[in-house]
Amino acid sequence: METENTTSWKYKIRSFIFQSVRVLKITKKPDATEFKTVVKVSGLGILIIGLLGFIIQMITTFIKG
Repeated sequence: METENTTSWKYKIRSFIFQSVRVLKITKKPDATEFKTVVKVSGLGILIIGLLGFIIQMITTFIKG
């Protein structure tokens, strides 16, 4: 006899697998220009976040010191 809890997690796993397979079926490999654009945008985002963190760290260092 299966409890409601057991059925619930089985349903969640089955649903997750179904959705994952559906996503993999509709995805495509990016071409070279699309890949380069994603790399540039990601790198720029990382650079901006790092710079903001550095500036905040410098400000707090000057305030404390």
